[in-house]
Amino acid sequence: MNKICVFCGSGHGSDPNYAIAAKGLAAVLVQENIGLVYGGAKVGIMGEIARAVHEAGGDVIGVIPKGLQEREVAFEELTDLRIVNTMHERKALMAELSDGFIALPGGLGTLEEVVEIITWAQLGLHSKPCGLLNVNGYYDKFLQFLDHTVNQKFVEPEHREMIIIENDPTHLLNKFRTYKAPEADKARWALGMNG
Repeated sequence: MNKICVFCGSGHGSDPNYAIAAKGLAAVLVQENIGLVYGGAKVGIMGEIARAVHEAGGDVIGVIPKGLQEREVAFEELTDLRIVNTMHERKALMAELSDGFIALPGGLGTLEEVVEIITWAQLGLHSKPCGLLNVNGYYDKFLQFLDHTVNQKFVEPEHREMIIIENDPTHLLNKFRTYKAPEADKARWALGMNG
């Protein structure tokens, strides 16, 4: 793995452990010589992880839409800050640049990004690992909901199991290294029989 995309909040949330976890993940990425791909902002948890990797001498690629850059939230000190036109272009470029995806705590944008990238994996559009760094049980209720979607036959068990969940970044990355994507049943998806 050369680069990991991290989805995370543009705010800090209510628990200081979220920022601590972002810095902890940053330290592991730098230690293992894995570059960070992220949303390009200097604020919130996004800013915490990018700043920590950058200051430790790690590689950071920020990808931010022009509209957000103009609102002065871009991390302009990055040596590799890529400006795109739309949120769609941002997500596509982040996916292209990355060998795996991790979601730290965040809000609706973070949820949208991680669910979309998991959906792409479910459809067989990529075979890269996707995981949640479940800091202080932040994603517990989301995972309960995903279990409900399986019980209600909207999500196949093997697709639910694609999501790697850990509360320790080293363990999460170790599971990424051994991840094998399930075979996508493209015929079933073409018929619209799931999701």
